[in-house]
Amino acid sequence: MGERLAIVSKAYLSLYPEKVKKFMEAYPNVSAAASEEEILQDATIDLVASANIPVQRGPLGLRVLDAGKHYFVDKPAFTALEQIEQAKQKVEETGLKWGIYYSERLHVESAVFAGQLIEEGAIGRVISVMGTGPHRANANSRPEWFFDPEQYGGILTDIGSHQIEQFLHYTNAKSAKVLHSKVANYNFKQYPAFQDYGDATLVADNGATFYFRVDWFTPDGLGTWGDGRVTILGTEGYIEVRKYIDIARSNEGNHLYLVNGEGETHFQLTGKVGYPFFGEFILDCLNGTENAMTQEHAFTAAALCVEAQEKAIKIE
Repeated sequence: MGERLAIVSKAYLSLYPEKVKKFMEAYPNVSAAASEEEILQDATIDLVASANIPVQRGPLGLRVLDAGKHYFVDKPAFTALEQIEQAKQKVEETGLKWGIYYSERLHVESAVFAGQLIEEGAIGRVISVMGTGPHRANANSRPEWFFDPEQYGGILTDIGSHQIEQFLHYTNAKSAKVLHSKVANYNFKQYPAFQDYGDATLVADNGATFYFRVDWFTPDGLGTWGDGRVTILGTEGYIEVRKYIDIARSNEGNHLYLVNGEGETHFQLTGKVGYPFFGEFILDCLNGTENAMTQEHAFTAAALCVEAQEKAIKIE
């Protein structure tokens, strides 16, 4: 894999020179490219990572795969079902990877450990999942596109993507149906199109059920950006994951609570589990395997997010 920093436009370099400078100071082994084409034409680069404006992520991925490179993109990877279909066709055509960074499971040690416990049978068959994904808005520091659903995809497509992906993973489901969804703008009336609240209910192909809530209402008094949690009910026990904080007890995250026939157990998992996805994904790109995450799973989670968004009732 190449060691280059992919800045995909001269406009970014001119608009955000200080950000580029700070990044290069933090990672001195990288260099800044002057254009997208410089990256796509560089034969030493095999994988391109992107976190550009969400509506632009799908089109960029098509160009990356056309250039013969694998693609790894922040969530939401897509803002429309048409983009997902185009991505599926491109992956089939090229045989390259289109990875998606579902960070709230992949990059949280307690969430990784929850999956390991489930695989070991610690709570039996998973039959229900509940997830919450509150975020702090920091509205004054956000760019204009942040408030435009056409650009970021809507709240269920955006931060809801973490929730639906973890549901599919923990229940070992191949697909699911969106039963109900809704969105609202309760508090940011100065941005009429913005959505600060969303929730949805799904049922998986194996019968497991799911409810999740996402919002931009983290109060300033909380010691982190959001009190993300997930509760996983199995036939023989349950797991609660407190990903980023254990309020009023510990500002450290990665708390997991397990209750089953053997008793009650609390785990504090920071620095104890790691993030196996990333190494596995690089090996998948090199070896043509699917050990980190199947392409079908990545695309199915993304499609369900968009479907939930499109079906959502708008609360006035």
